Amino acid sequence: MGTVTAAMQGPLSRPLTPDDDTALVVAARGGDTAAFEAIMRRHNRLLFRTARAILQNEADAEDVVQEAYLKAFLHLGGFAGASRLSTWLVKITVNEALARLRRRMPAGAPEQPAEDSMVPETTAETSPEAAAAQGEIRRLLEAAIDALPQAQRTVFMLRAVEEFSTEDTAACLGIPTDTVKTRLHRAKQLLRRRLQHRVATALSETFPFAGARCDRVVVAVLGKLNAPPPG
Repeated sequence: MGTVTAAMQGPLSRPLTPDDDTALVVAARGGDTAAFEAIMRRHNRLLFRTARAILQNEADAEDVVQEAYLKAFLHLGGFAGASRLSTWLVKITVNEALARLRRRMPAGAPEQPAEDSMVPETTAETSPEAAAAQGEIRRLLEAAIDALPQAQRTVFMLRAVEEFSTEDTAACLGIPTDTVKTRLHRAKQLLRRRLQHRVATALSETFPFAGARCDRVVVAVLGKLNAPPPG
């Protein structure tokens, strides 16, 4: 861990919540544990949603978020501030998630479905009363998002759920802005066919990342950063 580990000190709960990400990065570079924690708590849900959109597995997504933070914290000197901190962290998360996806795919596995493939129809019937409930709508929406092709799913998660700009999404994924617009449009069309008017009220509640799960990632990453170097 080098100088980062050696400089870290102070209790996990020491408050530090400046609004400016630059101030957090400066403090974290100096080994401020509370700055590391503040960065993670601010971006946990964004990175988890991004990783899950690629991997479609919550355990794998959580592992990827931890690995992305470790890589980011060990290379904070490489963050020049040319982009937002969230954009930089998402780029790292996307790379880690795609690398894990490639590793877990068996040799000769078929490619992801084409972008214009249809979302499979649901086989379960939902009563009008249950469909009206917020929790049920959220579950239906999550299932519909999971059914999207990966390329569309990742763009939708960043643009529609996390409200990234087209430019920031393109920068995170390394694709042209026109491609972002096309994938988002197709994703919305497929979701609309599946859910119609139900999506709007539940969108902000999809794939929550808080409470014990949020604490678990923070503690695990800080524990690894504080661990003595191998050998």
